[in-house]
This record gives sequence, C-alpha cells and structure tokens, in this order.
Amino acid sequence: MRLAELVTHLPDTVFQSEISDPEITSASYDSRSATPGSIFVAIVGFKSDGHDYLKQALAAGASAVALQVDREQKWSSFLGESRAPALIVPDTRQALARIAAALAGYPARRLRTVGVTGTDGKTSVSHLLHHMLSSVDEPAGLISTAQCRVADRLLPDTGRFTTPESPEVQQMLSEMVEAGCRWGVIEATSHGLALHRVDECDFDVAVFTNLYADHLDFHQTLEAYISAKGRLFSMLVSAQKDIEKTAVLNADDPASESFRSLTSARIITYGLLSSADVTAEQITPDGWGSRFLVRAFGNEREIRMQVPGDFNVYGALAAYSVAHAGQLDLDAASIAIQTWQGAPGRMELIEEGQPFTVLVDFAHAPDALKRALTFLRDRSTGRIVTVFGCIGERDKDRRFAMGRVAAESADYTIVTDDNPYSEDRNAIIAEIARGLRNGGRREGHDFITIPDRREAIAHALGMAVDGDAVLLAGKGHEREVHLPELVYPCHDPTVASEVLRDLGYGR
Repeated sequence: MRLAELVTHLPDTVFQSEISDPEITSASYDSRSATPGSIFVAIVGFKSDGHDYLKQALAAGASAVALQVDREQKWSSFLGESRAPALIVPDTRQALARIAAALAGYPARRLRTVGVTGTDGKTSVSHLLHHMLSSVDEPAGLISTAQCRVADRLLPDTGRFTTPESPEVQQMLSEMVEAGCRWGVIEATSHGLALHRVDECDFDVAVFTNLYADHLDFHQTLEAYISAKGRLFSMLVSAQKDIEKTAVLNADDPASESFRSLTSARIITYGLLSSADVTAEQITPDGWGSRFLVRAFGNEREIRMQVPGDFNVYGALAAYSVAHAGQLDLDAASIAIQTWQGAPGRMELIEEGQPFTVLVDFAHAPDALKRALTFLRDRSTGRIVTVFGCIGERDKDRRFAMGRVAAESADYTIVTDDNPYSEDRNAIIAEIARGLRNGGRREGHDFITIPDRREAIAHALGMAVDGDAVLLAGKGHEREVHLPELVYPCHDPTVASEVLRDLGYGR
C-alpha cells in the first residue's frame, strides 16, 4: 500500500514527505535487511538505537522510514538532509506491529488465535494445543520458542530464545491462513508482550499457566513482569469472530485473580488444588506418564498421558479448557491429549536402552530446576546427577541460586556452559560453584566443573549406573552454545543419544 494509506492504520502518526508517497511492500527493523519497497522502522533497542542507522537503511534501498517522536534529536537533521518520506510515531515498536499486520492483511482476523503465557509450561502447553487441534481436524499453526509450524510443516530453526519480532509473527500468521489453518497458537512470552511483538494478533483465547519471579533483569520489578503477562488478557477485546473471547486461568495460582480483572471475556478456570471448572482427580503414575480423571462441566473422562508429572496434568487441563472454549468434540480432544508425546526439550526422555534415566529439560531458573530434580527424586532409586550452566548477560542472581538448588536436590552436579555470550564462561561457572559450596557441597567430591557442555554430558552419562537419573538442564531444544568468540554445536538430546550409543547402549 502507499505510505499515505499506511498512516491510516497508525493512530497519532504524522506523515512527512515533501517529494513522494512511495509504495510500501514490507517492514524492516534491521538496516541491513532494508530493500526497495520497505519501510525501515527505527526501533530503540537495548544495545543500539535504530535511529543511528537511518542513513544505512536508505543506502540499502529503504523507501521510507518510521521514527519515534521522542528521538527527534537524532533524526531531525537527517530528515532535513535526506528529505526521505517518513512516519513520525509515538512508539516505533507499536508501529512496527501495526505496519506488519496491515501489510500482511491482518491475518489473525482470519484465524482463531490462542495466546499462552506464564512463567513455566508455556512451550509445552502451546505444543499440546497444536497437537490436539491438529488431531481433531482443526488445522493449526504454532509459534513457540522451541518450534514454529504452519499446519504440519516445520519452519526453519531460527535460534531464537523468545517470541519473534512482529513482522515474523505476522508473516507466519499469513502463511497459516494461506495453508488453510483455522487456528494459530502463539506462545506469548513476557518479552514478546512487553515489546509489542504479539500486538495485532486478535487473540480469542488467552491461557495462563503459572507465575514465579523471573526475567527481572529485563522487567526490573515483579509488578512489571506481572503487568507484561497481563497484557495478553487485556487484548481479549478485538472484533468478534466465530468463537467467544475466553480467558483460561490456573485457579491454583494467585496471579489469576489479577488477570481476571483485566478482561471482560468469559473465564474458564482449571486446577488441582482449588475449586475450578476443569479439574483432575485420582492422579497416578502410569509407566513414564500418568493416568487421571478429568471432571469438567458436569462430565468426566479418563485420560492416560504419555508424559509425566503434575505439570503436564495442568497442561492437559488447560488444553481441555481451550477445547471447550472452541466448542470442539471433547471426546476427540481427550483422545488427542493422550497421544501427545511432549514438546522438544521439555522433560524429554532419552532412551537408548540404558539402565538409568536420562532427561532433557529447559529448566533454566532455580524454581524450575528444583521441580525437575524433585520429580526425578520421586521416580528414581539411585543417585540424581545434574548438568547445567547459566546464561550470560542477564539474570545474574540465578547463578548462585541454582547452585544452591543443586546442592539441596542433586547428589552430584557438573557445572558447564549454557550460553555465556560476551561474559567469561569461567566467571559464570564460579558463581554457580559458590552456590554449591554455600549449600555444603565439596568440589571434586559432590560436584565438578567442565566448561564444554558436550564433555560435561559425556562425563555425566559415563558415571551413571543402574537406577541413577541424569538431568541435562537449561538448554532443552537449543542447538548451539554461544561463547564470546565462537559458537559450538550442542543439542542436548542428540549429544546424549550419541554418547549412550558410544557407551554401547542402543545396539
């Protein structure tokens, strides 16, 4: 569309152009990806400011620019010299989402969209929902931190660690529409919500899993973190489709009351400990998975899940709630939930015929690590061995705390790389080790440090004996380790399988 027409989709925007009204075909937020026909949206980032790259964007071919009004000191002289067509907006991140959606034809308006937020369980619930919907002949797309799918087609791995930027989100939603999908399932992280990456997704159902203090390096306060999550529920106000706007809330989590107050949508609650619309009883282990009775809306159904733990029972109840919200056949939805085999890197069991348990999980915060270790303790007869590190450049308080958790809940720990990024890997490892020592553990006796993650995994599996359990925590589905000067490949499930086969199992 023409730039002047694009302005009509952006409230409180000034269109400034002395010479032209160019045709706009795409939006870019990286000057290196600007092309003829694109509008370069100058995002104020955490390490750099897009307003510093306006000349580069035009040199690359950008047909127009979008500028943030409070950055006038940076762009006023540029605009005078270049005479580039420009949109001046209150917030370029919000504008990026609106521009991307407008250029894509607002694809979310032609889908039933489900957003899933919370501290833990977002990825698992998102993948379970995609599986359930696809299994009951309700074609669905998926946008999650672990995988993105258009119907059954797996999109290329982007190496992301959170929700994609809004142009990528809108592009994937558009592909879902073109592929005939009826639903779009979006994992809505706190970063994605706070940074407007999932704006213009016209959410019809919003699911809340649970909430613990997390990502405070980014949000600064717990209140800001809760507020970011709450944006998903305040978004349940867009134009009505063929599904009633619904908030699906975990009745066992106190934060649900806060989110309830943010929306006028229908509320469906689920839980195990509190009175709820959808609940489970008679939960018992069943092989690696579990068996339980779902009670919902005056009916009951038995479910046997292939994945373990109460956290996956909660996920099943959330999925069942979404099925009810979408007026799906609940018997078919129950069968679909039972055939789900889990999300990549989330409590993923590695089986090569070894006489001990090997589990890969994304647990990368103290609470999540403790829950995973506690789960293994309840299911194991031998030692609990864990391998983990901590990410660089953020959440520095996690390092000591995760060391303390391992000291309390594991028998033996191998401290290794996560993604140090620009930080010294050894300094991160030392801080985790300090937490272990503070918890009474002795280096060389109860824990060791092996920086290379592949070597650490090999050491852990090499020392495991019958009845032990080995937890490879923190990386889950991720395929690389990022150091200051290099990147090396390490996909925990693949490395674990290869090591076990080298040890003689699986033959």
